[in-house]
Amino acid sequence: MTGFETHRLDGIEPDNLLAFMALLGLLRSLDEVRPDWLARVSWTVSDPPLRPALHCLKGVDRDALVEAAAEGVNVLAQYHEFEDRKDLAFSPKEAAGSLQGATEIADRGGYVTDLWAALFSDAAISRDGRKVEPTPLCLMFGQGHQHFLQRLAEVPRTKAPPGRGKGQGRIAVSEAECLGEALFALWKRPDATWSFRWDPHEDVRYALRARDPTDTATKETTQHGANRLAAIGLSVLTVAPVSRRGRVRLGMLGGRREIDGSFVFRWPIWRAPISLACIRSLLGHPDLGNRETMAALGIVDVRQARRISAGKYMNVTRADPESAP
Repeated sequence: MTGFETHRLDGIEPDNLLAFMALLGLLRSLDEVRPDWLARVSWTVSDPPLRPALHCLKGVDRDALVEAAAEGVNVLAQYHEFEDRKDLAFSPKEAAGSLQGATEIADRGGYVTDLWAALFSDAAISRDGRKVEPTPLCLMFGQGHQHFLQRLAEVPRTKAPPGRGKGQGRIAVSEAECLGEALFALWKRPDATWSFRWDPHEDVRYALRARDPTDTATKETTQHGANRLAAIGLSVLTVAPVSRRGRVRLGMLGGRREIDGSFVFRWPIWRAPISLACIRSLLGHPDLGNRETMAALGIVDVRQARRISAGKYMNVTRADPESAP
């Protein structure tokens, strides 16, 4: 793009759901505080390894980009208020009240409405009629003291993780460093902070590990900056009631229920720089799997991550590719 600065985002792997949601959160944050930058994203199809490239106004360097991302996250994080609820366990009446309340909050860009509309619909109800269905990306319901709404409120507001290391070797990390690592560096996942189980690295099934993965001495940590951005990115993935086999279920932008009832989330890999609004359109395109349509839209591949259960916990897999011309 002539007249634009291009930044390769080496931290954002193409087959990681957390990374893709962090990418959405980055664009949403920049649109909030720097709309004049005209932020766009393409993928480095001809320059492996495959990564997204951010295109923005000429003269915007990495430091300015990270600073703006932090500003955007902090502006939007203040709206992550969930009525002191810890979990996505709402009755239809409670859900309707919360959704109505979100429409009455005056915020620039309608973020509050988008955020609540990504959590549930009062029309998609559990079989017993007591609760509404939560977004399929809610992978925690209190098991192991993991509470989704509590984390969705706290993670984006926590600007930096606790110091890394132990004793005198403990190193403080700034907000800018944390976000910069998530965007521009291969993830080392050094942070002892909350996550959302959207990173396939968090799948701690015993059969795959040499040691007990729940042992605090060996338990995996996370990439805090990525989780902050992804918490904002969730607002992009609107949910809505859909009819499936004679029953109203909760559908999600980019999501799909398989014949066996399992849930998968799909996202495209495209060539040309496009905006967040355009990405949303691609996620909801009815012919995303059609080879001719994908070729016409400049889509070279579609990645698909699957939601899985491991004991009482839920995780997502690495996203498998669906080849396209």
